Amino acid sequence: MIEGWLTEGQAARLEAAAARSRPSGAVVEIGSFRGKSAVVLARAARSLIAIDPHAGSDRGPQEIGADAARGDADFEAFHANLESAGVADRVRHVRKFSSEAHADVTGPLSLLYVDGAHRFGPARSDLHDWGVRVAPGGVMLVHDSFSSIGVTLALLVECFWSPRWRYVGRTGSLAEFERVVDGPRDVGAWLRELPWFARNVVIKVLVVAGQRRWAERIGLDPAAPWPY
Repeated sequence: MIEGWLTEGQAARLEAAAARSRPSGAVVEIGSFRGKSAVVLARAARSLIAIDPHAGSDRGPQEIGADAARGDADFEAFHANLESAGVADRVRHVRKFSSEAHADVTGPLSLLYVDGAHRFGPARSDLHDWGVRVAPGGVMLVHDSFSSIGVTLALLVECFWSPRWRYVGRTGSLAEFERVVDGPRDVGAWLRELPWFARNVVIKVLVVAGQRRWAERIGLDPAAPWPY
């Protein structure tokens, strides 16, 4: 089993998005960690560009700072997991930060999966700079939506009022958006997610405060360290 935070339900949503008909363009993943989502995307889409610097930074909750040894271990595990799953020949790994990798990907994107740094600044840059490259009719999926504060704020700034994105729905914290041309702004769909977001914020505060028992009482999965 590959280590990672993608649930079975989220993997199914990711697989379905990658398998369905889409406009021409690359399938790009930002944030690969040890390959759990990359395997799903490579199997369904048959070709994937995976962007991850494997610097040991922003690799999980409360693991923000860079750590070269940790990053190299993730890099080795990532490629070993691709080999074990039989998809290594379908994945091109770009070992760079997403902000530095644009020249490594040519043309438009048909699918973009964003699971990179969850801080507001990097998350907003990924959504804006890579999202603008998704072709009309393409799809963008964002992990830790309405769960991570930084990612959620970035989504609100970049997608909430944007006529380019139609909110399709979510599986847990994996949100799906369709790239459209001057579409209607479905504010109601976003507002319906705010109570779930507020619940997740409270859960995270309780976990950090050492009150996990209370976090589980309001919905945290006992088997999960954080709400996903």
